[in-house]
Amino acid sequence: MQVSQRPVIVLDRVTKVYPLPAGDVVALNNISLTINEGEFVTIMGPSGSGKSTLLNQIGCLDVPTSGDLSLNGRDVRAMNDRELTDLRLTTIGYIFQKFNLIPLLTAYENVEYPYLMKHRKNDDTGHVRRLLSQVGIDEALATHKPPELSGGQQQRVAIARALVNDPAILLCDEPTGNLDSQTGIQIMEVLAGLHRRGRTIIMVTHERDIAAYAERTITIRDGRVA
Repeated sequence: MQVSQRPVIVLDRVTKVYPLPAGDVVALNNISLTINEGEFVTIMGPSGSGKSTLLNQIGCLDVPTSGDLSLNGRDVRAMNDRELTDLRLTTIGYIFQKFNLIPLLTAYENVEYPYLMKHRKNDDTGHVRRLLSQVGIDEALATHKPPELSGGQQQRVAIARALVNDPAILLCDEPTGNLDSQTGIQIMEVLAGLHRRGRTIIMVTHERDIAAYAERTITIRDGRVA
């Protein structure tokens, strides 16, 4: 698809330092980058290079020690906790390597949970069921709890959950890391389809064949863009 030139994520000299008793750890060191609306970007780099820290900054799960970060033109560092929570709930969808589903809830309830948090009511529109169907989870599987599902099925549920509030930005942290290669390809085809329909996707991976699905690769080494 054609990518717009409208920046949705802008990092300007972002640094993240974790103070530890043995000495400060600089996880990100003066990073500047721009991601435009509709891009599919991969973040790669060796273990400990700062990939997940960078994704956490973009996802507003953490804030920079210094530098500026804006999402959809909004300055993240100027936002209070409530505004950040609202931003995470409405603008960003998260897909994790370990799925992070709630084990006591059914697949349907896991997907509906963020919807409930945003709208303060259960879904009565069929939206949750449609999303589950789109990622290959039928009504029978939707009644199962995560421990009763395969890894690939759990990741499909996690994708539907990430999409339930129609976020502009989808963040994926090693989305195929716990899957066999064939299932990983199936999941990437789902993500590629979402990108073709206009979703902005930022994905951390260490697998070059998975990174090949993206249009652009950002390599991080020692907390810097290489």
